[in-house]
Amino acid sequence: MKSNSQPVKLFLILAFSCTTSLLSSLTSVLAKPTLPASARAQVVRFNPPPPPPGPPPGGRPTGGASRGGSLSVCPSVKTQLTALVPFSEESGTVKNVWGLTTVERPSWLFYVPYTKESTYPAEFVLQDPESNPIYQKAIALPESPGVIRVSLPASAPALEVGKQYRWFLTVYCDQQKESPPIYVEGMIQRVNLKQATVQELNTADPLKRVVIYAQNGIWYEALTTLAELRQKNPQNTKLQAEWRNLLTSIRLDKLAAEPIFSETR
Repeated sequence: MKSNSQPVKLFLILAFSCTTSLLSSLTSVLAKPTLPASARAQVVRFNPPPPPPGPPPGGRPTGGASRGGSLSVCPSVKTQLTALVPFSEESGTVKNVWGLTTVERPSWLFYVPYTKESTYPAEFVLQDPESNPIYQKAIALPESPGVIRVSLPASAPALEVGKQYRWFLTVYCDQQKESPPIYVEGMIQRVNLKQATVQELNTADPLKRVVIYAQNGIWYEALTTLAELRQKNPQNTKLQAEWRNLLTSIRLDKLAAEPIFSETR
């Protein structure tokens, strides 16, 4: 009579192999749980608000020829002086360089290709709705080309809700300021958010606040909040990607890799 030991051994080996494979699969699933939808990354995209009523505010998002069409003596650069702001065009002509803020004293970000070594004078000017200068400040150029921040200090007049203010950043490429300068300009308007949105912002983490601001068309707080996060976490690839997403939404992705400098006082 033949022994059945070999078939039994084969059955046991197969059963053990299947059990081990099943346990391995379960362990893999348990070790890598699926993240809930609320924890997944949200892509930062700016939702532009409707343009302000009345004539288009115009403006200039990048430096080039100066006021009056005269040529500037500023040297040619790979990337021009650029305001990190939304803008719209019609038939190749810029119509609106305009954005919203919710705070009394916002911040502006600019890409500056000129450096401290050049000794070029630069200044920021803010005008009220009647074109009267209400704040003016000499701006120190950075050590190397990159993004600088200009903020209204506590001593400057607070922006009023519903009013539009015009701003300029000007770089003079001669010490006497006799030659035409390079400049950018645009409009900013302060608005109030809905109470429900304010409550949502109060309980959100910083990156979620960026998303909320961008979705509600609040450019300046979306930009400065994300810039601050990037400065605190310069190696964070997620923040780098979100910064690129935000700038891409206003067609300025070419500036996404530029360094962001701390504000000079």
